[in-house]
Amino acid sequence: MEQVTRLAAQRAVVIFGMSSCCMCHTVTSLLRDLGANPTVVKLDEDPRGKEMEKALVRLLGRNPAVPAVFIGGRLAGCTDKIMSLHLSGKLVPLLRNAGAVWL
Repeated sequence: MEQVTRLAAQRAVVIFGMSSCCMCHTVTSLLRDLGANPTVVKLDEDPRGKEMEKALVRLLGRNPAVPAVFIGGRLAGCTDKIMSLHLSGKLVPLLRNAGAVWL
């Protein structure tokens, strides 16, 4: 868990995902289209990826735990939560408050 929280706190937007996960790519694309430059941690390419994935499963209470999006060092959620925030107009202000976009 320490590795996840440390990485999540290093940048305004951090996405934990898998290189072959289509939803990870979708969320990453959405955030980039909104002007954010998320850091993407590909768990299947990281030596400690399995350990971080287990921590995310515990934190989110779901498996698979990706994509897991952190904004401003705090867990924003998975795909459904990010899309809900976007459709309700709350995602951009959240990104702005975290310093990820300057719109």
